[in-house]
Amino acid sequence: MKPHAQAVVIGGGVGGAAILYWLARLGWTDTVLVERSRVTSGSTFHSAGLVGQLRGSLSLTRMMMNSVDLYRKLGEEVGLETGWHEVGSLRLASSQERMEELSRQAGWAKTFGLPLELVSAQEAQKMFPPMSMDGVLGAAYLPTDGYIDPSQLTFALVEGARRRGAEICEETRVTAIETANGRVKRVVTDKGDIDTDLVVNAGGMFAAEIGRLVGVTVPLIPMAHEYLITTPSGLPRDMPTMRDPSLLVYYRPESGGLIMGGYERDPKPWGLDGIPADFNGKLLEPDWDRFEPLMTNAIVRTPTLKDASVVRLVNGPEAFTPDGEFILGPTDVRGFWVAAGFCAHGLAGAGGMGRLVAEWIVDGRPQLDAWEMDSRRFGRHYISGEYTLARTREVYSTYYDVKYPGHERSAGRPLRLSPAYTRLQELGAAFGEKSGWERANWFEPNAARGDESLRPRGWAGRLWSPAIEAEHRACRETAALFDFTSFAKIEVRGRGAAEFLERLTDNRVARSVGALTYTQMLNEGGGIECDFTVTRLAEDRFRIVTGTAFGQHDLYWIRDHIPDDGSVQVEDVTSSLACIGLWGPAARQILQPLTTADVSNHAFPYMTARQLAVGSVPCFALRVTYVGELGWELYCPSEFGLRLWDTIWEAGQRHGLSAGGYKAVDSLRLEKGYRVWGSDIGPEVNPYEAGLAFTVKLDKGDFIGREALLKARETQPETRLACLVLDDPRSVALGSEPVRIAGEITGRITSGGYGYAVGRSIAYAYVPAAARPGTPVEVEIFGTWVPGQIAEEPLYDPAGQRVRS
Repeated sequence: MKPHAQAVVIGGGVGGAAILYWLARLGWTDTVLVERSRVTSGSTFHSAGLVGQLRGSLSLTRMMMNSVDLYRKLGEEVGLETGWHEVGSLRLASSQERMEELSRQAGWAKTFGLPLELVSAQEAQKMFPPMSMDGVLGAAYLPTDGYIDPSQLTFALVEGARRRGAEICEETRVTAIETANGRVKRVVTDKGDIDTDLVVNAGGMFAAEIGRLVGVTVPLIPMAHEYLITTPSGLPRDMPTMRDPSLLVYYRPESGGLIMGGYERDPKPWGLDGIPADFNGKLLEPDWDRFEPLMTNAIVRTPTLKDASVVRLVNGPEAFTPDGEFILGPTDVRGFWVAAGFCAHGLAGAGGMGRLVAEWIVDGRPQLDAWEMDSRRFGRHYISGEYTLARTREVYSTYYDVKYPGHERSAGRPLRLSPAYTRLQELGAAFGEKSGWERANWFEPNAARGDESLRPRGWAGRLWSPAIEAEHRACRETAALFDFTSFAKIEVRGRGAAEFLERLTDNRVARSVGALTYTQMLNEGGGIECDFTVTRLAEDRFRIVTGTAFGQHDLYWIRDHIPDDGSVQVEDVTSSLACIGLWGPAARQILQPLTTADVSNHAFPYMTARQLAVGSVPCFALRVTYVGELGWELYCPSEFGLRLWDTIWEAGQRHGLSAGGYKAVDSLRLEKGYRVWGSDIGPEVNPYEAGLAFTVKLDKGDFIGREALLKARETQPETRLACLVLDDPRSVALGSEPVRIAGEITGRITSGGYGYAVGRSIAYAYVPAAARPGTPVEVEIFGTWVPGQIAEEPLYDPAGQRVRS
């Protein structure tokens, strides 16, 4: 065993092997993989091996496509079989909503470059002869999907890494990971120590245990997953894999027979009190009682299964996460990375995941937008095993359910409550959840003031209420009150805080005390890593306000760049402060009688902040908006939050004040063209492409991403984010729909909705930079191409007079 290594990968499953392989391909050959038993002896060896590429986002789909690209070539490269069979896949639809789901996925596939096609039940049966057509309305067929042998693939990846110089140490247990000053220093094993600056925890179902060695929470639960193998019965070996989500089952061909498994409604977590030290290369006892509902469903779709001889029922633990996505990336212990929680997609994603993580390590940033899989997306509440289990159980049991846009999960709720929560309940809030916070989507009693005829067609109208329109119009015409307590709040302080933030942001933020700045933080390539406002509280103190779901991500991005000299301190203050937002033409009339401070435009201008009292409540007020109207975000210590809501609510009644929810916020921001990080903008997009050039101050001095922006400014961007308006106001885009200009697919929708003040269906998409306002476009919504055009933005109050009034 090497005494020193550039990187140590812990875990010899397909994930660890893939990362080791790609690190070696990228030039990191001084690496070691340590495996507690034998390679593949965790969950890998008993994987069913299905490889499907289409996912709900561009980055996830690209990762899966990169896997397939590697699987096609790896065997020839290393001279070993990988067991890759590119037989295609079928996904059946047995209801109208399932057909709509397939139609939506077919639209996504066009933007991802996947050759997915919709086929009839008869065509599906020709491809998969044992299938019964009863109740099947159609299917999606993707010819580039397939299946792979998990052990053969892993051995091939290991061989590819070994040939480039990597070392593989089997039967080697990690007993400790030593750190110094918050950084990885050494891996201690029962066979010796390895000095290293970088560790990748690819421990599979053991990843949580490994994370605890350095105080890092890896929220995953091993779930007992079952599938059966039948004896050969002469079935075609080149049949596609098949999934029937309505019946909760999947199939793949196996030596003339079948493999059949699924995701039961009553799943069984395993190893909650710890995984036995000797659980290596083992399976769990078959649980036929738990498998029986899946078997019953499978016989409906493949009746011959009833009389088939079963070789065995495989029951093995697979690590699942609370949101059903991988856990990848760095942690708050520098040099300690995680690549775990593959949710039974380890074989499908391994090749692309290994490349993603290796590029991230070597280049300092991922080549894809990895936010959905980023290890930092989980908050402190996932320290709770009870909460993690509840969320993960729900993910598994609803694995094949249709997930409508805006779908709200129910497990583990309510958890994080704002001080005004009880008032929101009394006002009839329809709650959603984000990062554990209960948040009002809308207030159902307001529906009486809305127009039911504006309900969007199809899926966009499923999770919708006329109340959204009423709240939107109240904000535009009188005033609306919002509970924004869930906003993430980060304080940066210290003698070096100003210089530090100037180095990280593209705008000038170290301005006068009380100045408020909208800015981004960029990566070295100029891509947008963070998008938020910064307020200067004092010469050495700043407060960042960012989106509820992005607080953890932004906090870690900032901490990753903190100097070691102690000149800067960073603290998450989210839970200590309530935030109530008041916006609308009547906002000043409501607020002024409640405070002795002058809140006139002259005394309290736009994009400034100051201390004031609202009734009896001490507040820090920010004159800023995400809805495009005059108003303030009012921050106070959490214990005053309920009193603040009540004070403003009572004062606003004679002015027509309405409670407002987050669905109205989204429609309001669309009318103003305000961007959302993670959908409209992200790490792969620079401010020029995103229409945010006004935030960039190249003359302020050096900052991260500046060199990339200087180059980007010299060459006009190929694409830009554009506002689209559709001719049919009730056809509403939900995200990822293909956009066509002059008959050619040119982009995909990033976000969409209905603008109640402008009376238009609005969508945003990246289009060729040469496409100007007025250019005709088409957007495919559930199989129908809806015409529209590129519009000047913003659609509402283009001069910005209302926010500055």
